[in-house]
Amino acid sequence: MFYRVLKYVILGPWLRLFFRPRIEGVENIPETGAAIVAGNHLSFSDHFVMPAILPRRITFLAKAEYFTGPGLKGRLTAAFFRSVGQIPVDRSGGKAAQSAIEAGLGVLSQGELLGIYPEGTRSHDGRLYRGRTGVAVMALRAGVPVIPCAMVGTFELQPPGRAFPKLGRITIRFGKPLDFSRFAGAAEERVVLRSVTDHIMYEIMNLSGQEYVDRYAGEVKAEQQALSPQGPTARLRRGRS
Repeated sequence: MFYRVLKYVILGPWLRLFFRPRIEGVENIPETGAAIVAGNHLSFSDHFVMPAILPRRITFLAKAEYFTGPGLKGRLTAAFFRSVGQIPVDRSGGKAAQSAIEAGLGVLSQGELLGIYPEGTRSHDGRLYRGRTGVAVMALRAGVPVIPCAMVGTFELQPPGRAFPKLGRITIRFGKPLDFSRFAGAAEERVVLRSVTDHIMYEIMNLSGQEYVDRYAGEVKAEQQALSPQGPTARLRRGRS
């Protein structure tokens, strides 16, 4: 109930006022049945804009840090994310990654829409980065289609580090569903998982027009932070001088 109130009464109207979203390809979202919506991730606003405009409810896998913040602000943030259907995901890898996959499969088993950002983190520079293979594992194990999605313009209106978005217009594009049923039973084969994931990222790139980088965003971001004037590498150099 609260989800509907938030979408249609509280959050949705404000988001439409701020972003004036232009929607393309919404007919590619199935009216019923399980499916994965896999999109690029450019802004904190992405978490809210797409759910606000989709006619169906969509559940996203969101980083666990949104649910574990300290103090009153942290508790309010966690409560908000849960109320809009976000599921916390530990991104530390290993068993945590498997838990995220199981959580996503649980959503799909109920015939619902699952939203996921295959890059695993927001793009820090507006480019599209290599996808993690969890999206392929879930698509093959659940036997569901993947709808590629591109958010266009959210990076410019609210890039990482900006607390509140600027007024402007964005575009949300949904591509045709991708059918990977020919790979049924191959959810443990790494070559297949990489091929499926790369196909999904290629379709997202075509929809978004972004430059593609065949590296993981988290790795590139960590390298740049290490080399920044405030990073550990720079501090080590200053200590030696």
